[in-house]
Amino acid sequence: MTTRQPAIPLDDQLISVRAKLAAAWTSFMFLYAYVDIIAFYKPGVVDDILNGKVFEFTISQSLLTTFIALMAIPIFMIVLSVILPARANRTTNLIVASVQIPYAAFNVVGESWTLFYGLGLALEVILLAYIVRCAWTWPRTSSSVTSLDREAVGAQRQR
Repeated sequence: MTTRQPAIPLDDQLISVRAKLAAAWTSFMFLYAYVDIIAFYKPGVVDDILNGKVFEFTISQSLLTTFIALMAIPIFMIVLSVILPARANRTTNLIVASVQIPYAAFNVVGESWTLFYGLGLALEVILLAYIVRCAWTWPRTSSSVTSLDREAVGAQRQR
């Protein structure tokens, strides 16, 4: 008969808000891109592109520049979520994620493939809501804590 060993708890280290935001924006960016890539499989899409049309728009430098500018938003948010100071980071994430929600919904309006785009929209909105929640609930430090106190606490955590 074997004796059961007591379970050793898993090391569950805290993840910084910055890392959570960068991971969420990365996930959003992949989802955002893959919805567009998978949409090429819809009947007629490739033929329309070969004929110079995307949705109802004529393919032009202006259209493609707009597309890359829109795609750059979540891409840059990955980097900005890591490098911006906390206050600017929080504000930027709150604003950009909040603006992205109606923009994502706009992409579904009038679309006949509602299951496909609806699932993409739902997943994008879940990620954007998570980003807003992370930014909104960003922990604050007590004003009585000095940078030297923070360094001491950080050194103790590393031991």
